[in-house]
Amino acid sequence: MAASALEQLLARSAAAVGVPLGALEFTGRPALESFYPVSALASASVGVAGLAAAELLDALGMPGAGVVVDRGLADAWFGFALRPVGWELPSPWDPIAGDYSTADGWIRLHTNAPHHRAAALRVLGVGADRAAVAEAVASWSAGELESAVVAEGGCAAELRTPAAWAEHPQGAAVALEPLVAVDRTDPSMDAASARWRPTPARPLAGVRVLDLTRVLAGPVATRLLAGLGAEVLRIDPPGWDEPGVVPEMTIGKRAARLDAHDPRDRERLLELLAEADVLVSGYRADALERLGLGDEVRRSIRPGLIDVSLDAYGHTGPWARRRGFDSLVQMSSGIAAAGLQAGTADRPTPLPVQALDQATGYLLAAAALAGLANRVRDGAGTRSRLSLARTAVELETARGLEVDAAAPASEYSRTPLATPWGAAELLPSPLMVGGQQLVWELAPRPLGSDDPSWSAQRRR
Repeated sequence: MAASALEQLLARSAAAVGVPLGALEFTGRPALESFYPVSALASASVGVAGLAAAELLDALGMPGAGVVVDRGLADAWFGFALRPVGWELPSPWDPIAGDYSTADGWIRLHTNAPHHRAAALRVLGVGADRAAVAEAVASWSAGELESAVVAEGGCAAELRTPAAWAEHPQGAAVALEPLVAVDRTDPSMDAASARWRPTPARPLAGVRVLDLTRVLAGPVATRLLAGLGAEVLRIDPPGWDEPGVVPEMTIGKRAARLDAHDPRDRERLLELLAEADVLVSGYRADALERLGLGDEVRRSIRPGLIDVSLDAYGHTGPWARRRGFDSLVQMSSGIAAAGLQAGTADRPTPLPVQALDQATGYLLAAAALAGLANRVRDGAGTRSRLSLARTAVELETARGLEVDAAAPASEYSRTPLATPWGAAELLPSPLMVGGQQLVWELAPRPLGSDDPSWSAQRRR
């Protein structure tokens, strides 16, 4: 009998991370409907993160932790877990961002960052008016416009079918990559041993996580690690903001700013890295090199580092260093073409949530947890690499497999949460490990609210 989508996604993800399936229970009912098994992807990725946490507890001498995933809550956390009370979140999308009809198909422009919007408008030769953008786009072929915007430093993706992506050089390259590429690195100097105070409820208490990520997969990963007790310090460059998702993505973390192009700030960043246990980064490989944080620098500054990184389009192939986001990868990989292919839509049909970001985020967290477990056992560090495009391969592979029917979204008791923007409510964690819910001890905050220091230092 063929495996269901959930069974296949869970088994393949656990094998990629390197954790046994163990004692895992699913409760609740899936709530997301899609041409793709999005709910199965949500439950599987959350479940693998839980299994990795249980494996870490086992390595720490606290075996037997069962894992429970509530499928309804997993789906909900793939959307928004934080609900404002008496105020509204700004839209996460720039007014120009979106899908546009071209002379021969469709293209998506991602213009949330000001410099990405400016690049697209320069290519099109118009101002920031959506109607003018649509008129200009209509005269281009999708492929030519995609290439022009990317060459200008912007972000765009032509709508391709899954078959076209499979034949594309980048699609073919990503299909050959592992879901999680893991390399062992240098032995640890045991710098964490004096701080790490793991308990069954807080297995990461005392572990320091340096977060060099932005929307959305990386912040999902570090939020989960914070929920397991880690001290997470997020670093953003001056001027960067994500107002539509910051309240959701800074839960449990401290948030500071450093300009890695400034010699003093770069030195401070290296000092933080030297005392980190885990690094989660979302920069393209060449960007880290330009910032002076290449592979050799990271390994020499912090032997034994659990180094976890992601990018959009994979680590090999001609697009390995291309800028990208979840919505663009959905277009490139053929996911957004499902409705058009089925004849049920007249425009691209994205997934109901940013599922590639979310799932990759939970897999990033699982890779970090598995790396810590390995370091406990043999002292070695690890370098793990993931990408949104490779997660899309898993989703495509599971398409057409059996799925549980979606049910109406359940109501859950939310926890009141005070934020700098106003009152809010937070859903319960979708994950329990050893009978313990995840707990976030710090309220969300604006980016740049804290000093760039570990909690015990509080110095610049």
